[in-house]
Amino acid sequence: MKIFQVSKENKNIVGHLTLDGSKSISNRALIIRALAGSNFPIHNLANAKDTQTLEALLQHKGDTFDCGAAGTTFRFLTAYLSLQQGTQILTGSDRMKQRPIGVLVNALQELGAKIEYLEKEGYPPLKIHAPQITNQDRIKISAGTSSQYISALLMIAPTLQNGLTIELEGNVVSRPYIEMTLGLMEYFGVSHEWEANEIKITKQTYIGKEFTAEADWSAASYYYIMAAFADKLDLQLDGLGPKSTQGDSVLVEMMESFGIQSRFTEKGIHLSKSDKATAPVFEWDFIRCPDIAQSLAVVCGGTGISGLFSGLETLRIKETDRIAALQNELVKMQVFFSALPKKFSKNSDNEYFMIEGKAVIDNPQFPSYEDHRMAMAFAPIGMLAPVKIEEPNVVEKSYPKFWEDLQKIGFKIEEVQA
Repeated sequence: MKIFQVSKENKNIVGHLTLDGSKSISNRALIIRALAGSNFPIHNLANAKDTQTLEALLQHKGDTFDCGAAGTTFRFLTAYLSLQQGTQILTGSDRMKQRPIGVLVNALQELGAKIEYLEKEGYPPLKIHAPQITNQDRIKISAGTSSQYISALLMIAPTLQNGLTIELEGNVVSRPYIEMTLGLMEYFGVSHEWEANEIKITKQTYIGKEFTAEADWSAASYYYIMAAFADKLDLQLDGLGPKSTQGDSVLVEMMESFGIQSRFTEKGIHLSKSDKATAPVFEWDFIRCPDIAQSLAVVCGGTGISGLFSGLETLRIKETDRIAALQNELVKMQVFFSALPKKFSKNSDNEYFMIEGKAVIDNPQFPSYEDHRMAMAFAPIGMLAPVKIEEPNVVEKSYPKFWEDLQKIGFKIEEVQA
């Protein structure tokens, strides 16, 4: 097993980095390009393994498509392949076979897709046949399900014979990701109507044109962790802009609670320490930005600021059960991530979690859980004392040059024995 020891001689974060394109935006752009049938250029495409996998599979000529651990790739390809002629096998890693896909498959089957489960009902791998012709143009789907299912359906909607109206049942989870999808579709010429709980997309044609992917705000979250721990902070992150379609751009607002000032520049964003006093308790509903919950949990644990988190419903079905993973790893530093009893929110359906304690670090070793975000969220703790990260190559999923960029701003990254 590969292990990196991460450390830093001081708590100064000074430097200038350029972040890669957003994986979320890049993957959507690739699917739209395939549906458009036009090989238009996509600039600043993410270097993430997930994106490379999707790009390669969209050009694949065989009948077996292996997504590995790439969840977004699997979900988007499920919808895309359901429109294609012939028969294809869509599979992935062992962990992928534990991640549910039934909600999306059921919706696609209503629209005429012919999809079989090859192993466990409701889970990958899938056998996808040529679709049947159907006049179905309306489906219902739980608004509390993964936004990737909804985005997958939205992107194929304009190519269907009668378009598609999606009725979202319940409270919408991760709305910014749905808005991101619709915004990209609009850029490529496809309009929509979103009234109340219904999104309607008529039959239309994507217009292929040159596109540049914005840098990844999720990647920026790891530098905000470092910023919160820093004694001296003077960091420029290029590629980020003030008018972002990414829900994680809310970092600018939320990190003010930890005394971090974010100033947009011509090329990106500059981070510095603010004179504003930090809040004694950080409270946030992550329903619109679940991918940065791990980062903020580590910020709270490292600074000793208590956290009250809600909106974590989708974290249990990510690359790992991220709630359980956070509980397992934070406690190694005497930081506690606990679900509050239901009576705390008796007038609400929200589930709340409390983070308490300030990190006490005694050479901890953190497993990655095959989850890129676990590795990158816990690495900045090396600013406080040396820590070990297992299976560090997992960062290739979304940010392949993460360890290289950490070295550029003064981190020491050493491979050590298990």
